[in-house]
Amino acid sequence: MTLLTKLNNDEEREWYALQTVHHGWSRTTLTLNIKSRLHLRQGSAITNFEKRLPSPDSALARETLRDPYMFDFLGLGNDAHERDIEDGLMRHITHFLLELGAGFAFVGRQFWLEVDGDEFFIDLLFYHTRLKRYIVVELKATAFKPDHAGQLNFYLAAVDAKVKAEDDKPTIGLLLCKQKNRLVAEYALSGIDKPIGIAEYQLLRNLPESLEHKLPSIEEIEAELAGSLTIQNKIP
Repeated sequence: MTLLTKLNNDEEREWYALQTVHHGWSRTTLTLNIKSRLHLRQGSAITNFEKRLPSPDSALARETLRDPYMFDFLGLGNDAHERDIEDGLMRHITHFLLELGAGFAFVGRQFWLEVDGDEFFIDLLFYHTRLKRYIVVELKATAFKPDHAGQLNFYLAAVDAKVKAEDDKPTIGLLLCKQKNRLVAEYALSGIDKPIGIAEYQLLRNLPESLEHKLPSIEEIEAELAGSLTIQNKIP
């Protein structure tokens, strides 16, 4: 009934039906994924997996990542700091894991690494049970910068050397940023040795286009408020 009532497109209905069977989604999970338009986000992150991972691992890893990730369940505004977002994700770890997708197992936050006497702390570390590899997640409350990829590349090398077991596959990195320039991100990843994906996150869900055009703009609201205050000040 959810597939029939929530979707009008046969191709989308078939996609969600197959995903539901494959992942064993509950009705609630299916509804949330339809609402967040998962079919448009799945496998959309910018990656260098084709060059850095063997086939078919590269395709499977690419389909594991999304873009953008929806963090509207945190109740934070777009000006939230990295620590606030990270704290919120830990408080809502169940929602976070659901948004990450099937197979993600949480390992640690601010995961400590020691490299020749120097200390480093990874924002979030996961292990993916289907990919059989660790996934390092770095969170940036700013637009993507090329040096972010270099930092994450170092973390992946350290995890491979210090944490990964012999039967684990090489570690993958996921950089979550507030926004990105696609071409800059692609250039940055072209010179990176380790497999990395770059995706945006959204703290506020966008309004449907049909509703967005019916609502007043911020400028219109401010003008209306200014007019009301002017009238009130004139009343004796």
